[in-house]
Amino acid sequence: MAKAALAAQRASSKGKFIVYVGTYTGQQSKGIYAYRFDAASGETEELGLAAEAPNPTFLAIDPTNRRLYAALEISNFQGKRAGGVAGFAIDTATGKLTPINQVSSGGPGPCFVSVDKTGKNVLVANYGGGSVAVCPIGPDGTLSEPSAFIQHTGSSVNQRRQRQAHAHSIQPSPDNRFAIAADLGTDKLYVYRFDAEKGTLTPNDPPFASLKPGSGPRHLAFHPNGRFAYVINELLSTVTAFSYDAKKGAFTELQTVSTLPEDFSGNSTTAEVLVDAAGRFLYGSNRGHDSIAVFSIARNGTLQPVERVSTEGKTPRNFRLDPTGAYLFAANQDSGNIVLFRVDRKSGRLTPTGKQLKVDRPVCVKFVPA
Repeated sequence: MAKAALAAQRASSKGKFIVYVGTYTGQQSKGIYAYRFDAASGETEELGLAAEAPNPTFLAIDPTNRRLYAALEISNFQGKRAGGVAGFAIDTATGKLTPINQVSSGGPGPCFVSVDKTGKNVLVANYGGGSVAVCPIGPDGTLSEPSAFIQHTGSSVNQRRQRQAHAHSIQPSPDNRFAIAADLGTDKLYVYRFDAEKGTLTPNDPPFASLKPGSGPRHLAFHPNGRFAYVINELLSTVTAFSYDAKKGAFTELQTVSTLPEDFSGNSTTAEVLVDAAGRFLYGSNRGHDSIAVFSIARNGTLQPVERVSTEGKTPRNFRLDPTGAYLFAANQDSGNIVLFRVDRKSGRLTPTGKQLKVDRPVCVKFVPA
């Protein structure tokens, strides 16, 4: 095992982490912020601004935990109608991020990045442009211009939000053979054959799975066993459970459930979805209802509601379970706070710890062993 990976494993086993927070920038926020977190005590320490960047909203960590990549959610990159992807070297001693380089995301408004299992590529979804791209990573962490670019086309029934394609996420399958993109505008889960060595995307057969018209699929979470996957649908506030055929890269719908209580009558949209490391519970965020919905996962992959817990803030965009599984960090974008919850691993239930981090317009939370 490489020295960096071994050090990260040791730090993780001790429950000590650096927490990075991506934000929308403005008068109060200047980029990516960092905190220390001790999972054994639940204590956090503010480290301040880790790196300046324009709208470094969604973040991804490479497999070595040495580099961080951020979607620069802008519509003009170096004079062209596109957003950017930025790479940073991580200093776990200080939490500081040293810029490596920036490249075009291929389309405007990138809102999601992921790093493939080999650490050789950043996959990026451009919400504004309705496209997906692959940016190769060099041995030193340097990003190259996109080696693959695919423009989604189409629309769906929600005339306000679905007049055109809006790619909202793209990530590798557990075996790294496929890349799956959720497109809010077309109500499709696109599946691409992915070649990590060449950095290419090729439409799969079947090329996509369809969601109920008006759903607005946003993010995807695989079950740890690789046989199930869950898509959170922004516009209808639902989660769709799929069985997943890893050989074919094919999804078959099992069930769709609401993330909201039956008596809720206001406006709400979903944002993030996660499955815990044991594969027993699923968590989804409701913006408007301002809650985390908790579900238990049955052996056949279907979901049963457990509870809905207030995030103690406004508009929970992203949230993250810490690597030990003991805590959940809920990032409330419009109230500028990240609230810490204790996780009951037997029931999946969440209990507020009374602790929170103050960050202006937080969008994404990521952990790195320190």
